[in-house]
Amino acid sequence: MEIKELINAAIEARENAYAPYSNFQVGAAVEGESGDIYIGCNVESASYGLTVCAERVAIWKGISRGEKRFKQIAVVVDTEELTPPCGVCRQIIWEFCGDVPVILSNLHGNTETIMMSELLPRAFDSKFLK
Repeated sequence: MEIKELINAAIEARENAYAPYSNFQVGAAVEGESGDIYIGCNVESASYGLTVCAERVAIWKGISRGEKRFKQIAVVVDTEELTPPCGVCRQIIWEFCGDVPVILSNLHGNTETIMMSELLPRAFDSKFLK
């Protein structure tokens, strides 16, 4: 799949973000091993701890449709500086995607691709639970 297609899906998802408190709208798109794209946007709550990030929404949507693993993920924000996933999302991305390309993009057309292992070195996963 072309990176641009994944970024465009994340841009579209971002338009549905519910961010009345932070005004920080995020869109994400993840490509499943099947080749299907799953999108997500951030959804805020007045009880901030209940807020859910776009990356997790996209991954959970894929899982709810039967996808078990993912190939790559794109995250789009409207900032000058490209914004990486938060720590919680990094953990979820690692668990369900592994060491995949994470494509960071903004609405100005800037992009950067970074491997998940660079964002979350020495990640915790199920191998430590055995």
